Amino acid sequence: MTEAMPELSFEDALKRLEAIVRRLETGEVPLNESIDLYAEGDALRRQCEERLRAAQARIEKISLGGDGKPVGTTPFDAG
Repeated sequence: MTEAMPELSFEDALKRLEAIVRRLETGEVPLNESIDLYAEGDALRRQCEERLRAAQARIEKISLGGDGKPVGTTPFDAG
């Protein structure tokens, strides 16, 4: 697939990726089309992963004091 991947919302990209997987799993797609679908699916997977990384970077963890009340926030740490 040589065309540029359109920017889809996370939800739309995930739906398209799921549709591609369903088609490929049938085993009824010709080889050339399977290769194109795989390439599109890979691009969609990368797009979804990037959106998730960006979302994680925006999440903040609320820090609680000894009394259980919020005292501030710290950046999300996936590790």
